[in-house]
Amino acid sequence: MSSILIVTIEMEEVYQRHFSDLRRKYFPAHANYLDAHITLFHHLPAGESAITAALEKAAQRAPMTLKVAGIVHFGNGVAYRLESDELQSLHAGLQQAFEPWLIRQDKQTLRPHITVQNKVTNFKAQQLHEVLSQDFIPVEIQTTGLKTWRYLHGPWKAEKMFPFITP
Repeated sequence: MSSILIVTIEMEEVYQRHFSDLRRKYFPAHANYLDAHITLFHHLPAGESAITAALEKAAQRAPMTLKVAGIVHFGNGVAYRLESDELQSLHAGLQQAFEPWLIRQDKQTLRPHITVQNKVTNFKAQQLHEVLSQDFIPVEIQTTGLKTWRYLHGPWKAEKMFPFITP
């Protein structure tokens, strides 16, 4: 595939700023091309009308709540773990719609998270995990819609927003 599309679920602005600030603080600057994000699909073909149609249909819903449930140390980085049965259901439905184009990574059960540090040593990630865990309090964040991005072999370029219907 010459042009790769990434799909994220967007979060309310106050938390977008909060997690992006943490990312700027803890992610190595030379490798931090992006603001904080919640990736749903990593590798879909751009320009596929069925993908756009499925995202438009999926966005015809109210915003959902995600629980920021914990902090995960994953070897060379740290992320906030998210929980939501609604998000799991939405993702499973999109997996069915996108099935012809899914790579192995995107066929797996979604483990939603917001990465704030990556590409560091295990020791450095463990230190950050300990620091962030000390004051961690679970919170709930609201989603605002789905978004597509064009992968540019490092940075991403925003493509299209599919806003959820606000009550």
